This record gives sequence, structure tokens and C-alpha cells, in this order.
Amino acid sequence: QVQLVESGGGLVQAGGSLRLSCAASGRTFSSYTMGWFRRAPGKEREFVVAITWDGGHTYYEESVKGRFTISRDNAKNTVYLQMNSLKPEDAGVYYCAGRLGTTSSYASMYNSWGQGTQVTVSS
Repeated sequence: QVQLVESGGGLVQAGGSLRLSCAASGRTFSSYTMGWFRRAPGKEREFVVAITWDGGHTYYEESVKGRFTISRDNAKNTVYLQMNSLKPEDAGVYYCAGRLGTTSSYASMYNSWGQGTQVTVSS
């Protein structure tokens, strides 16, 4: 496993943007598929996006396509989530996750998790 720490969350007005960062510790980061999940109040954790170890393939949940962009910098052991055109329904705690394997939308397939960062979107 790798240790993951998210940052960049905060309060933003609807239509605005935020960039989340996930810093990883460990020399094996470059081998991990990374993903972002989110949990809204009173709801189950849901998949947002994932990216392969080399950044060659991304997999987005339909509701965020065209608005969110995932990227990674293996030299910095960091994965990013650029969020544009934010909507109130995007609000929640965002979690960074990692796994050794292909991209997956199932949380149970990821073995490393951060503590989450809060994203609040006002209308």
C-alpha cells in the first residue's frame, strides 16, 4: 500500500473551479492505478474517475465528463483532479484511492485510501 493525503478542497460557488491534489508516499506510486471517489451527505461513496499508472487511459463517471480532468505526475508522486463548472450535486468528501491493477469503478478494488477532503459548492 501507499499512503495518500488529499488537499485542495474548499468552498466554491456553483460554476466555479477547484483543483484537488493527492500526494502519495512510497516508491511504488508509479505502478498504481489511481482513482477519485466522493461521498455526499447521506449517500454512498461513488466513483468519479480513474487513471492508469502511465496516464495513458482515463475512465470517467458520465456526470463529470467534460467538466473534470484527472492527471498524474509520477515524478512528484501526485495525482490531481481539476474540477470545472462545479454544481451543488458535486459537493461532498472527495477521496483519493490507489490499486495495483487496471482502472475500476468499484471502491472494493482499491486497497489504499486517503482521509478525504471536503468540497462544498454553494448555489
